[in-house]
Amino acid sequence: MSTVILGMDEYQKRLRKLKLASESVKRRTSIYSEISNIDNKHTAKSMSVLRKAPDPGGKMQKIGFIIFWIPEPFGITNAIGAPMILAGKYLEKRYNGSTLPDIGKATKNNAHTISNFKDTVF
Repeated sequence: MSTVILGMDEYQKRLRKLKLASESVKRRTSIYSEISNIDNKHTAKSMSVLRKAPDPGGKMQKIGFIIFWIPEPFGITNAIGAPMILAGKYLEKRYNGSTLPDIGKATKNNAHTISNFKDTVF
């Protein structure tokens, strides 16, 4: 008998933790959506980095490919273009180009997953 009650207590504790996590995700989602809708000029300028993340790796790769394919007899452009392409690929792997809407979408997906799980538990 006591093991069944202990199991229910443990179940209630886990369910409470799940509810707290769900509430936290909902709060984050609302905060991110409110931040992304800010229309103040000064704030919008400072938040533009989060809205439109720069892509240095992609830009470097494009420039490298353009330089690499320029025809010239000495191969100098190949010696410059190939390392630029490789550096661009490295930057793409290392650079986090996520924007604020990306974070909001991921948070909404997590909130949806938690709420689906909570619905199936009950």
